[in-house]
Amino acid sequence: MPTRTHVKTASTCRPPETVQGTHVFDILGYSEHRGIGAHSSIRSGVFDVAGYSWVIFFYPDGYGEEAGGFDFVSAYLRLLSTGCGKVRASCDLRLVNPATGAAVSVHPSLVAVRELDPDGDGSKICHCMCISRGELEGTYLRDDRLTMECVVTVRKEPRVSKSRAFPSIRVPGSNLKRQLAGLLESREGADVAFAVAGETFSAHRLVLAMRSPVFKAELCGPMREVGAQPIVIEDMQPDVFRAMLYFIYTDSMDHNDDLGRDYHSKNCDMVRHLLVAADRYAIERLKLTCQSILCSNLDVKNVATTLALADQHHCDRLKQACIEFMCCSNNMEAVVDTQGYKDLATTSPSVLADAMVRMSKVGKKLTKRALGDAPNKSA
Repeated sequence: MPTRTHVKTASTCRPPETVQGTHVFDILGYSEHRGIGAHSSIRSGVFDVAGYSWVIFFYPDGYGEEAGGFDFVSAYLRLLSTGCGKVRASCDLRLVNPATGAAVSVHPSLVAVRELDPDGDGSKICHCMCISRGELEGTYLRDDRLTMECVVTVRKEPRVSKSRAFPSIRVPGSNLKRQLAGLLESREGADVAFAVAGETFSAHRLVLAMRSPVFKAELCGPMREVGAQPIVIEDMQPDVFRAMLYFIYTDSMDHNDDLGRDYHSKNCDMVRHLLVAADRYAIERLKLTCQSILCSNLDVKNVATTLALADQHHCDRLKQACIEFMCCSNNMEAVVDTQGYKDLATTSPSVLADAMVRMSKVGKKLTKRALGDAPNKSA
């Protein structure tokens, strides 16, 4: 059975880093800049925040429609850097009140993070001030000097760590089968012995009783055999008994996995003998496994012999498979010519007669099915 591997990985996203910088822009001789007209600006010096270059554009007579007959004053922040991709930033432009020395945010509503795209078709500027001339000159102007502080906040991309393997503990596949096979081979703790055609096999009563009701009755029931002498097993070959014991302990035929591969040689007899042993000791799973191997290897030469075996050991599913195989065979004459068919006709004529009746029923069903699948000639 293939091992399933599940790998769990993890990564961490940390809050985005923000870098903030303040540029103080002093405008001396403010009155001399008035009247330069809308769309005309005063530029600050270039300053750096978070590795990007910025500049402030101050419009004494307003900009565009907001100029309103020169009644408003505007300011914009522009990103000058190129080749840097998109930049997320906000601008808080504050005017310094000369009476108190405090810098007051002019438009808190404009302090919002914007995505600037100096290399694309997106915006490259932040609108950061639009104030009436009367308020600006009445509150923030003294000695013809205007001082503003431009607080630029750059919001960098969130930091995501590299993916790393999540701590895990791998549980290997079950080794119970190997351990039970080792227990059988080592004979450790064995408490019963069997003599089979001159060979002695050691085993554990509890395991045998758990897997076979016949062994349970013989080894643990009122009629159980007691004593130190090995229990003699008649009419069974050592290789067959050994294979049966391995299946009892491991629920597997892996130790004899060639049984189903080369059916036409000596393994033909081995599988049949194992089926007989499984029926004798009521090991139903082994019995069904043997039936499956025999069924998958049916051919013209062995189908009659297999049918006799299936009938003798009450393998109804294998018996039905043999009958269906014979019914579907294109060379029934070859089946009749086999020694197995002749032996079946001699030793078990009733089985053959029953098979013929069943073959007749199966044949009718197949004929009916074939007629149903055939195209309608009148159509």
